[in-house]
Amino acid sequence: MQIEITGHHVDVTDALREHIHTKFSKLTRHFDKVIHVHVTLTVEKKVQKAEATLHLSGNDVHAEVTSEDMYASIDQLIDKLDRQIVKHKEKLTEHR
Repeated sequence: MQIEITGHHVDVTDALREHIHTKFSKLTRHFDKVIHVHVTLTVEKKVQKAEATLHLSGNDVHAEVTSEDMYASIDQLIDKLDRQIVKHKEKLTEHR
C-alpha cells in the first residue's frame, strides 16, 4: 500500500506521518487489496480537516472529517474508511 500525504496550510510533521501510517496499516486487516492512498490534511482557522481517497481493486473510497484536533480527525477518518471498506468487501462477496 502506497500512502501519499499532503498538507494545505499545515506542516506535515514526522509524528503526523507516523500516526497516519500506523492507523492506515489497520485498514489492511479487513481488505488487503488497497493499492494507493491519498491523504490531505487542511487547516482553516480553528477547523482541522482530514480527507482521504483510497484506490481499491475495483472501486475508489473517499471520506473527509473535520474537528478541532488533527489527530482526532485522523482517527475518525480511519473509522469512516474502515466501515466503507467492510461494506465494499461485503458487496464483492455477495455478488460472486
